[in-house]
Amino acid sequence: MTAASPAPVPLPRGESAPAASAGGRRSLAAALLLGALGAAVVLLASGRTWAEGAAAVPGGAFPLAVEGQDVTGAPAALAVVGLAALVAVFAVRRAGRLLVAGLLALSGAGAAVTALLGASGGTALDEKAAKMTGDAAATAGSLTHTAWPYATAVGGLLILVAGLLALWCGRGWPSMSGRYERDGSPRARRAPAAPDPDRPEDLWKALDRGEDPTRDV
Repeated sequence: MTAASPAPVPLPRGESAPAASAGGRRSLAAALLLGALGAAVVLLASGRTWAEGAAAVPGGAFPLAVEGQDVTGAPAALAVVGLAALVAVFAVRRAGRLLVAGLLALSGAGAAVTALLGASGGTALDEKAAKMTGDAAATAGSLTHTAWPYATAVGGLLILVAGLLALWCGRGWPSMSGRYERDGSPRARRAPAAPDPDRPEDLWKALDRGEDPTRDV
């Protein structure tokens, strides 16, 4: 006769499996790291030189260079929005968390797309050539491009991945708001300390409250 195998012990209600909680912590840490790193890369790379060229002037050529902020300010602005959304993910719950996570993903996608669209920097160089030469028809020649626009796009993609993680795994992440919410139960009032007979001021205070200071003596 074979012995019956013991029945599996169910987990208590409200207690998740260790593997699930560990996976939630890993996805949370990954989203925080990717989002913060991506925003830092976008803000750094958008302040670097994206394109260089030269404007023809009498007697030679005038060198020109434009930074990412001169080409387009959208990636840096969207990176700031992404940072705000990354923090807000932990301040909201349920549908609000999904909306903020979607905003985080869209911010990253927008930063990447706008960086790639402005990678050539030709329009910004032409505008700078017209400004430096005083000739509205002046254009920049001998254009060269750097890798910073593509670094900006990579930073935007990191923010996008952080937003997708928040959309996929954010339901199991903790929320900051729960730590500061009150449970609604009334607080127990502390009974006033018994007056000290050796301290006259305590006796007077007890009399002001309508108490008999000699009842416990």
